[in-house]
Amino acid sequence: MTVKSRLLLPILAGLFVLALDTGATLAQSDPAPPKHAHRCFSLSNWRGGWRAPDADTIYLHVGASEVWRLDLVSHTPDLLWPDRHLVNIVHGDDQVCAPIDLQLYVADEHGFRTPLVVEEITRLTPEEIAALPAKARP
Repeated sequence: MTVKSRLLLPILAGLFVLALDTGATLAQSDPAPPKHAHRCFSLSNWRGGWRAPDADTIYLHVGASEVWRLDLVSHTPDLLWPDRHLVNIVHGDDQVCAPIDLQLYVADEHGFRTPLVVEEITRLTPEEIAALPAKARP
């Protein structure tokens, strides 16, 4: 063993121990998931009831009494036409917990589809549902 390797060996061992210690510290300091992280709905519970009060927002009626608001990335006037319907393509699990879980389109009577990009999904409280104007309720 050369002099250089004898000098480097304790330094490398110390760095290895430091790396292990830092890794453990980072794992322990991971932030807890947000409280709303487990607020999901199943697409099989969405019976197709929806309303778009404007070109940026969709309300979905899910299950017996839940209403979920979808805030869209882009302004989509097609949502406001009375003969439009929503199409969602499901790949695998039908749980919706984040915007990326939806592959939504608004379609016309001829089947032409416009993609919708959802920015945020929010479950409304019973008070928020009650406060919705009648034309916005799904």
